[in-house]
Amino acid sequence: MSLQVSADDNRHLADFHPTVWRHHFIHYPFHDTTSMIPSWMNEANVLKEEVRKMITTPPNKSQLLNLVDAIQRLGIAYHFEHEIEEQLHNIFRNQKNSVITDDLHTTALEFRLLRQQGYFVSTDMLNKFKDVEGRFKEELLGDVRGLLSLYEASFLGVHGEDILDEALAFSTAGLNKAHLDSPFSDQIIDALKRPLRRNVERQVAAHYISDYEQDEGHVKCLLKLAKLDFNILQRMEQEELMDISMWWKDLDFATKLPFARDRIVECYFWPLGVFFEPKYGSGRKLLTKTIAIYSTVDDIYDAFGTLQELELYTQVVESFDTSNKEKLPKYMQLNYEGLLDLYKDFEEEITKDGRSEIMFYIKELNKELVRAYMIEARWFNKKHIPTVEEYLKNGYVTSVYPLLTAVSFLGMGEFATKEVFEWLLTQPKILKASAFICRLQDDIVSHKFEQSRGHVASAVECYMKQHGVSEKEAYDGIKKLVENSWKDINEEILKPGVHTAKMPMPLRNCILNFAKVINVVYLDEDGYTDSKNSLKKVLATLLLKPFSI
Repeated sequence: MSLQVSADDNRHLADFHPTVWRHHFIHYPFHDTTSMIPSWMNEANVLKEEVRKMITTPPNKSQLLNLVDAIQRLGIAYHFEHEIEEQLHNIFRNQKNSVITDDLHTTALEFRLLRQQGYFVSTDMLNKFKDVEGRFKEELLGDVRGLLSLYEASFLGVHGEDILDEALAFSTAGLNKAHLDSPFSDQIIDALKRPLRRNVERQVAAHYISDYEQDEGHVKCLLKLAKLDFNILQRMEQEELMDISMWWKDLDFATKLPFARDRIVECYFWPLGVFFEPKYGSGRKLLTKTIAIYSTVDDIYDAFGTLQELELYTQVVESFDTSNKEKLPKYMQLNYEGLLDLYKDFEEEITKDGRSEIMFYIKELNKELVRAYMIEARWFNKKHIPTVEEYLKNGYVTSVYPLLTAVSFLGMGEFATKEVFEWLLTQPKILKASAFICRLQDDIVSHKFEQSRGHVASAVECYMKQHGVSEKEAYDGIKKLVENSWKDINEEILKPGVHTAKMPMPLRNCILNFAKVINVVYLDEDGYTDSKNSLKKVLATLLLKPFSI
């Protein structure tokens, strides 16, 4: 089917480039690694027991902290969640009786690992590294490993912790000078671009396995397990993408809706970043399908539909009534059919566990989303530039993160209770923060392209108009809003969170991980819309390049 667009149609086409992957994962040569999987899994199981003993019987606290750090960076911590939690809890419980070491690396590492685990440890432990004038000691600049650990720790701060802001400035300046001739050069460059707190676990593992192998002091069983596990998971991910790609090919939106972005492989990066563990396979498929369908919905509102068509489409989608489909233009009917089929998948996932009442909450989030898209369409039609506050109130919804978070929770089985979904509808602080990071990071890197083709005002235009400032000043102001949102997330992760005390930690980490994905996809460019560059390289590394064993 080809869409006929007359010259007087009020459409603002974006001319998105076609997929860079085509049907790659449908035809991928799985046989290259399939025969190796059973032996890899058997060897990995043996190695896991060896590593488990290392965690439970460490020689001392310092070695334990370094071991846990390596295990987490290598991407294999999910095998040892109970053991790591038990050991870090013991460290936290005994902190008052511990003497703070003079080693900056060990102190900063302890601070970061405990905060990551949700334990609120005081920043007072860093005071030892300040001079009498309250500044970080200049002699620390010669301790590159310590600086790197201090830098990573600084991203675990909450509001009001000025010492961590100072630590970030101090360590960043020191690392920028040190990386040229340091044995930690590659790690420093990676960290300065994307710190651990804001990076996707699978990407961290892909980079760190190579770095760890070059470290003469690496633990052989850890390295071997990390490589085996990475390859086993990669094979699983390839199979999932094959199934998802076949589903997407059958929909044939690339042909039938050529104005929309064809990005099914890129869509898979979100669930891969949110929950990569094997037990969430069905959840990853469901979330990928959701992102792909709603990406098309987004493009209908942003890049093709006329205002009159969008008003009708919004009413029909809110109704969830199949009999209303015939009221829509043909291209909207095709999209609506795909949306209805997606909700059948939701119902199957929900009813198999006897949780049919959850469907109400997902439908409510869907209604909120199309209403918010419609608000933006009206703003664009009227050339209205809202205030930043007005924009973000609506942008919270159009980030799609509330809906995607609900779908991800649905894919996490036992955690998806009625109470959890009721909580999501209250617009909790941690979810707002993650959604704002998504909305604002996207706007910073994409607003120039979008404004050139005709698009609703982004946060950048809203900020410039409201505050009467330049584009650069708007960027700086928006980046401060992003930093505040990261601190909001950090506060809500801590045990117990101010507003999340009853929410299981896996759910809180899921929301954190959504923010991490954004920091990869939209750090320097809109890697989703223009997927030919940085995101393509990331996906190739994660999905196509196994480690040699």
